[in-house]
Amino acid sequence: MKASRIAAVGALAGTAVLALSAPAFAHVSVQPEGTAAKGGYAVVDFKVPNERDNASTTKLEVNFPTDHPLASAMPAPMAGWDIEVTKSKLDKPVELHGNKISEAVTKITWTADGKGIEPGYFEKFPVSIGALPEDTDELVFKAIQTYSNKEVARWIEVPQEGQEEPDNPAPVLALSAAEDGHAHGSEASEETSEPAAQNSAASTAAEPADSSDTTARVLAVVGIVIGALGVAYGVLVGRRRTDA
Repeated sequence: MKASRIAAVGALAGTAVLALSAPAFAHVSVQPEGTAAKGGYAVVDFKVPNERDNASTTKLEVNFPTDHPLASAMPAPMAGWDIEVTKSKLDKPVELHGNKISEAVTKITWTADGKGIEPGYFEKFPVSIGALPEDTDELVFKAIQTYSNKEVARWIEVPQEGQEEPDNPAPVLALSAAEDGHAHGSEASEETSEPAAQNSAASTAAEPADSSDTTARVLAVVGIVIGALGVAYGVLVGRRRTDA
């Protein structure tokens, strides 16, 4: 009885922990594919989980920061979604890498033309962005998630350092230190990593061949030793029989 009660209490405690921790991860978030270095370009994914059991996510609106405007923001085409990119004139033009920018992407909207994100699933919405600002450590993208039952979840609260995460946190993209030459994020990393990948593939391909050669040699030596022992044993047995 005591063991069963302890198990029941443990199960309830585990359920409570999951219930309390659910809001911490079940919200719209943004992460780079690789790095998001200041002054460079990056591909970022807006990850959208469906939090409802009886409705699908049918629309996502991501508002881009106007305090650190991005000259370029290009979403990847996605089957099952219509995409609209909204550009707006800035109240005050900004200078990015020697060029004055008076217009920037301020919102991207994805609208499902099918089922959208059904209960129990999530989807990633990739966007190529840049050039990333050099005078901030993060970018905040306020997002609005709409469900098929017309319910709206507003992920617009800006997390504050040293404080608990808000109930409806906005997606925040952390920027890494600027790279030499302001390399273009994913493109540069792909070019840089290609020779390394080839070398890695070559070494990986070579490893089985080297190991097989070594194995064959070891087996050959072992075979010779065993054969020699067998011959010696046969001679010894023959001698004992002759002596007898």
